[in-house]
Amino acid sequence: MGNTKSSALSKDILDDLKMNTKYTEEELSVWYQTFLKECPNGLITMKQFEKIYGSFFPDVDPKEYAQHVFRSFDTNNDGTLDFKEYIIALHLTSSSKMSQKLEWAFSLYDVDGNGTINKEEILEIVKAIFKMINEDDRKNLPEDENTPEKRADKIWEYFGKKDNDKLSEGEFIQGTLKNRDILRLIQFDPQKTRES
Repeated sequence: MGNTKSSALSKDILDDLKMNTKYTEEELSVWYQTFLKECPNGLITMKQFEKIYGSFFPDVDPKEYAQHVFRSFDTNNDGTLDFKEYIIALHLTSSSKMSQKLEWAFSLYDVDGNGTINKEEILEIVKAIFKMINEDDRKNLPEDENTPEKRADKIWEYFGKKDNDKLSEGEFIQGTLKNRDILRLIQFDPQKTRES
């Protein structure tokens, strides 16, 4: 009673996560216990997230990209990720359907959260991605996408947009599904940087 923090996941959150992710009740319960050990107050701050994210990319600068990823998963805009937001983030980035991943990618690129993407937002995310590509991999990029500006231009051209146009979520998802090269250009995947 009172202010003691329960070590059990609420039935509502558990049911919601079981219905909306591929994870079992047992997996969710174990992850919740681990989550509470790492984040006793039940929340991950942006700084903690940056540190966790940085541990996956020790040889590059993932801070800016991590901030955008964090923003895209902080669905209630409170500056923290709770367990539910954390699990949904894990699900969307690791195992969900392509359409769900593209919905998340749209929210990542919609920097100002207004429901559309403009060319400047594309460039902002691409610049963050480039900070995560090491110098050797950058040298192997095709000439027409070896800088953030060239890559952003290439993405925008694939969508057939003029500089001042906006891109809706539907256009983003459909355009990316129709042209796999867009998918390669909008994501960070070190293996893909070597392909021409």
